[in-house]
Amino acid sequence: MQTYNWYQQLIKPFWAPPGWLFGPVWTALYILIAISFGKVFLMFFQKRIPFIIALPFILNLIFNFAFTPLQFGLKNNYLAAFDILLVLATLIWAMIVIFPHSRWVAYIQIPYLLWVSFAAVLQLTITFLNR
Repeated sequence: MQTYNWYQQLIKPFWAPPGWLFGPVWTALYILIAISFGKVFLMFFQKRIPFIIALPFILNLIFNFAFTPLQFGLKNNYLAAFDILLVLATLIWAMIVIFPHSRWVAYIQIPYLLWVSFAAVLQLTITFLNR
């Protein structure tokens, strides 16, 4: 409840989506992530791709899962803004390196890429407005 109150008190841009939208969007994205990242990790364990191809997927998961504790646990907009940029960067890196090996894995990241791009702009805007 305290975290909810803290987030509600932040200045947000007029175009920020309602809070209820984040749950369904992330649920759908995590299904796509589980399927596609699972395929990448399977390919790695089957020695069909080298570790360097799997690395951005691993880092992306780490940065993705770090966002909520940084934003809502530590209540640190600056760390959350830096982290969301790392999520975006590792996702782009992952899409580029997997494309020659599995195009569908790269293509299935497009909704995730669009949402993370939006989330990055939103987080950077919130961070700026609440500096």
